Amino acid sequence: MNARHQTSSEFIEGNGFLAEVIRTSRRKTATIKVEAGKVSVVAPEDLPAAKIEEVIAKKNRWIKEKLLIHSQAMAVKPKEYVSGESFSYLGKNYRLKVVSGSPACVKLLNGYLVVETPEPLNPIKTQRLIEGWYREHAEQKFREKSRRYAKQIGVTPASIGIKTFKSRWGSCSPDGHILYNWRVIMAPNRVVDYVVVHELCHLIHHNHSPEFWKAVAKVVPEYQMDKDWLKNHGDRLIL
Repeated sequence: MNARHQTSSEFIEGNGFLAEVIRTSRRKTATIKVEAGKVSVVAPEDLPAAKIEEVIAKKNRWIKEKLLIHSQAMAVKPKEYVSGESFSYLGKNYRLKVVSGSPACVKLLNGYLVVETPEPLNPIKTQRLIEGWYREHAEQKFREKSRRYAKQIGVTPASIGIKTFKSRWGSCSPDGHILYNWRVIMAPNRVVDYVVVHELCHLIHHNHSPEFWKAVAKVVPEYQMDKDWLKNHGDRLIL
């Protein structure tokens, strides 16, 4: 039996994916792993395949979210700020279109991020215009979302603002001043919501205790998906 397990593989068909079953005598329950875009289930030697299928079915949504994260992972390529490049806003991608125009401005139009700038077309100038547009819209969105979720959570921040952080998505000072990393506005809308709720909940719990995460979960039940998204894609939120 052991020899056959070493030379053959066992797979179970999931909803849109294939899961490899790894049998072991060291496990009493089945554990699912998603690594490098592959799904595996480490299970007890005598656990029936039907039970493993039930475990996979219960975790189906989590598995597909993990697989999506892996499939979207890619090397970050520096922007050149020329027409045709892709820019993300609230998780949706827009093609850049740089055109001559005056006064200089940036706007979303028919699926494009349109930058009008006086001649000559200059990538450095285009970059500054785009960053200014992102900052302006980030501050507006974060204020709107903070007002909405603050009422739901029952808190009142002393102030709301944006900032460029190198290694964090937001901050909440002991006296209630909240700052958000404006780059988060490039992430999917649900991730932006999570960051807002996260910082607002720090007005109640100034730590990452179990009580803090319970407060977050009351508003964003599936916050772990958003945490994972930031962990796996945060380095792509750049201009």
